[in-house]
Amino acid sequence: MKIKSLSRAPAPAGSDVVRQPRNLDPSQHPFERAREYTRAVNAVKMERMFAAPFVGQMGHGHVDGVYTMAKDPGSLERFGSGSGDGVIKVWDLVSREEVWSVRGHENIVKGICWTPDRKLLSCATDKTVKLWDPYNTESKSPPLATYLGQGAFTDISHHRTEPAIAVASGAISIYDLSRPASAPTQTLRWPTSTDTLTSVSFNQSETSVLASTALDRAIVLYDLRTSSPLHKAILNLASNKVTWNPMEPFNFAVANEDHNIYIFDMRKMTRALNVLKDHVAAVMDLEFSPTGEELISASYDRTIRLWNRDRGHSRDIYHTKRMQRVFSCKWTPDNKYVLSGSDDGNIRLWRANASDRAGIKSARQMQKIEYDQALIRRYSHMPEIKRIKRHRHMPKPIKKAGEIKREELNSIKRKEENVRKHSKPGSMLRQPERTKMVLGTER
Repeated sequence: MKIKSLSRAPAPAGSDVVRQPRNLDPSQHPFERAREYTRAVNAVKMERMFAAPFVGQMGHGHVDGVYTMAKDPGSLERFGSGSGDGVIKVWDLVSREEVWSVRGHENIVKGICWTPDRKLLSCATDKTVKLWDPYNTESKSPPLATYLGQGAFTDISHHRTEPAIAVASGAISIYDLSRPASAPTQTLRWPTSTDTLTSVSFNQSETSVLASTALDRAIVLYDLRTSSPLHKAILNLASNKVTWNPMEPFNFAVANEDHNIYIFDMRKMTRALNVLKDHVAAVMDLEFSPTGEELISASYDRTIRLWNRDRGHSRDIYHTKRMQRVFSCKWTPDNKYVLSGSDDGNIRLWRANASDRAGIKSARQMQKIEYDQALIRRYSHMPEIKRIKRHRHMPKPIKKAGEIKREELNSIKRKEENVRKHSKPGSMLRQPERTKMVLGTER
């Protein structure tokens, strides 16, 4: 076999040979777009090939299911979790190990939150709210304060600046942390509502405004300055969680039992800004990213999904073979990772961008990554690139449930169109309920 190779002798020192500049005239490069398209296809294929979102799990986890989690506002490394057996734990994200643990309640821990001075608050179905110091090195330190309620607590939220907390049960109870073991200073409820509240959350910008969801399918806004409700919207099914956008303080999202997530503007709640549809079971928890551009949701269908707030479908889905029903999820404060707590007692750490890798990158690597991402954005409308970027491997039960759900919704839509088509103009025939969300408002 003969092999011929092309080679050029190096230019002698002091010669007049200079490197010719590249001609960027498009007419001289008729295949430039074809080459860029090929590079874009290769880039999106490599992105999906190296997608490995799962990082690891936290220590040995809880004995019971993880029902709530909260981030330490003064640290990128610490976060707390509460489980169904009443145990509260604080974890270190760097070592992924437990740093503090206490059996704080007799029943399910339904909500935990951190105070600005890095104390931990927990509420449970045993009708108590307790204040802890997780930075105390003693293994069995008693709670710093205990607050009693009239019913089982379901959620807790801390005021951004004031030493006040809102706790949800049959009504919203406002406690003043500067008065240990005191009675609620305020009690908020909708006058005609008697159902249990499922979640409560303070607005982090309009700090006197808080939102709540209840089992009677209502979303209610309250104002602490007047100690009265402001507005009420009713969905088709009950909501499980409410969370505020950290960058757009007027916007909030609710996780609903109808498998959807609804994003509202508190100034106009007659209709949703966006409806996120992809889950095939009830959405149990959700949270906005620190940038306010994305959301993470945890569902009863054993998956977590990542969303762009202005899109109707998820950009990614995370699942493992052993992960059970997911009850809680959180973003890390640096916007690079997400956490999920499931019914199997494990807390899992995931990459927010599945193909991203931590570590120091050279300037050449960063330039290549930015170039590939620019190519993918430029040719994202092409069918092949769109197909590769959208494709995800899903568990068979979820895929099957999604197909059944789509068929049912299409059937309802066809039925409505037929009724509308055959009804006489001007008749008093009642129009059926639309498949999209229908809102009723009360003042």
